[in-house]
Amino acid sequence: MPLEFLGGSPTASDRQVRPLSPAVRAGDFIYVSGQVPVNADGEIVVGGIEAQTHQVMENLKAALALGGATLDDVCKTTCWLHDARDFGAFNRVYMSYFKGEGRPARSTTEARLMVDAKVEIDCIAYKPKG
Repeated sequence: MPLEFLGGSPTASDRQVRPLSPAVRAGDFIYVSGQVPVNADGEIVVGGIEAQTHQVMENLKAALALGGATLDDVCKTTCWLHDARDFGAFNRVYMSYFKGEGRPARSTTEARLMVDAKVEIDCIAYKPKG
């Protein structure tokens, strides 16, 4: 089964097209690229870790929708925080998006991010096609 590249390459606030796909379907799995807290104009949202985590989660939802999936279909996330001291506040917002018993597997680490953001998250979803 061929890979299905979902969505167009994003353009950042510098108007440069980024060399990636928002999501890729491989069989029944959807791999979502790392999402940072950018708005529709490609600019980092203002505010602390809470505001940025909300934006990242909304961006994940939009990328998942390209493959017909939702957060309920997510089986794994990888999260990067610019500052580990933000973990508690980040976790409260993150948990509000994954309700119920079925929460995805997750890895979280502290890292210097490529843009001036406090958080980045990617995910893998399982959503059989058709």
